[in-house]
Amino acid sequence: MTTSKSTGTRDVLLAFARVHILHHASEEQIFGVGMAQELSRHGYHLGPGTLYPILHRMHTDGLLSMAAEVIDGKKRKYYTITGKGRGALEGIKPKLPELAGEVLQSGSLVHDKPSKRGTRRGRAGPGT
Repeated sequence: MTTSKSTGTRDVLLAFARVHILHHASEEQIFGVGMAQELSRHGYHLGPGTLYPILHRMHTDGLLSMAAEVIDGKKRKYYTITGKGRGALEGIKPKLPELAGEVLQSGSLVHDKPSKRGTRRGRAGPGT
């Protein structure tokens, strides 16, 4: 990720990257360098200081299992999705089309229809 992105934007993009990681780990074994290349194809440019802690955390959280192997004298960690990770991914999938549809609707981020709270989106509420 580039450092010019705001913290909020960076956090959201890192969450998207985690979904990509779960998806790819559900299809095949993944490893750091290969995942960095795959994420780069999707526009996520994560350095090792960002990617490896994410993989480690996802492993610690039980979303990924890890197996180490020595290749050309170097230890490589391979990750696969766990049952907990698969459950998380399956829970996320139905939310993706709804989110994409809402965010991308009419190419506008501001809609002039009432929200669930009874205020109009894109307009300041009382006291602001």
